[in-house]
Amino acid sequence: MNAAVPGKRGAMAVLLLCQVGTMTVWFSSASVVALVKQSQALTPLQAALLTSSVQIGFVLGTLTSALLQLADRLDPKRLFMSCALTAAVATAALALLEPVSPLVFALRLLTGACIAGVYPVGMRLAATWAKGDLGLLVGFLVGALTLGSASPHALAAWVQADWRVVYGVAAGCAALSALGINLFTVGPNHARAASVHFGQMLEAWKRPALRLANLGYLGHMWELYAMWAWLAVFLAASFEAVGMADAKHFAALLTFAAIAAGAPGAWLGGVLADRYGRTALTTGAMAVSAGCALLMGWLFAAPPWLVAVVALVWGVSVIADSAQFSASIAELSEPQNVGTMLTAQTCAGFLLTLVSIHLVPELVAWAGWKVAFGVLALGPMAGCVAMLRLRQRPESLRMAGGKR
Repeated sequence: MNAAVPGKRGAMAVLLLCQVGTMTVWFSSASVVALVKQSQALTPLQAALLTSSVQIGFVLGTLTSALLQLADRLDPKRLFMSCALTAAVATAALALLEPVSPLVFALRLLTGACIAGVYPVGMRLAATWAKGDLGLLVGFLVGALTLGSASPHALAAWVQADWRVVYGVAAGCAALSALGINLFTVGPNHARAASVHFGQMLEAWKRPALRLANLGYLGHMWELYAMWAWLAVFLAASFEAVGMADAKHFAALLTFAAIAAGAPGAWLGGVLADRYGRTALTTGAMAVSAGCALLMGWLFAAPPWLVAVVALVWGVSVIADSAQFSASIAELSEPQNVGTMLTAQTCAGFLLTLVSIHLVPELVAWAGWKVAFGVLALGPMAGCVAMLRLRQRPESLRMAGGKR
């Protein structure tokens, strides 16, 4: 497939479809756990490993990619294609295995490692077309991926299907995306690193502006995936406490709505950040999400309509800033190192989520939801401090056309 779609809009449409199509192999885990439980018993560890194996693989993959500067030294389209195709094959093989055999967890680990060549590379490809609208371009990608994250909750609420079908559909989407990325036209801002420098990844921490942007991102990630992972559990328990009929069903629907609401939030965040500045948008969004996290724990067993309103606001605000941390890193980095810096950022962020996701249930068991969600709020609070400090630095004028 040698033909390519000309122009910025066509290229971004191709990238959007291919990235979301490939990421279905990650998002399929959540729905597969629920479907497998309908036919056989799963231990809590087995259920957790079906999802966390992918995330651990992603961390290992991004670490390797950042150290070797793969996203900047290799052809990004070919890297995307090879990783998407490998993930498709690994996912298709799952339909032939018992759902919790040791090989399944190894294949999920491989899938996560392959996504390291898709998610940050997709942002790298989007950055090649940026011209004063990088926040919006990356916001489109994150918004679409947010819808993908929400979809398993809709599936859990409405759909009954064989778990093998879920893996098969996800593998097919990833395979089509691997082929489809060849239609993408790389934009004029593409620069490639000439050789590997193993210390390049450390620039993300050594340079003050990059360090502050990454600290803001880490504060955001501390909250984001833990909120996505445990909101449905909180809502179900809260609704059951007030005697709501079909509490789990409505909790699944509201969780889908809250997470999916982040998609327009990410797109709007991109528009506002490009217009008013990255540090302004990220600080405002994290302040709102921290407030929602603090409030939500105190709303356990509160009237469902009130819980729903806060959940929806939280869902929008918790993701509205996500793309802007990546956009900030892309603008603060040297052109030939953008891919490596983005990969290093996502590696650190997803590594941190492994801590917060597993910490929440421990805190709930120890002190309840008020403390658990309160601890999550500490992340965006710290992120606000980092982004306000970045705003004071002269390098911040490189972001969003000088709008800070």
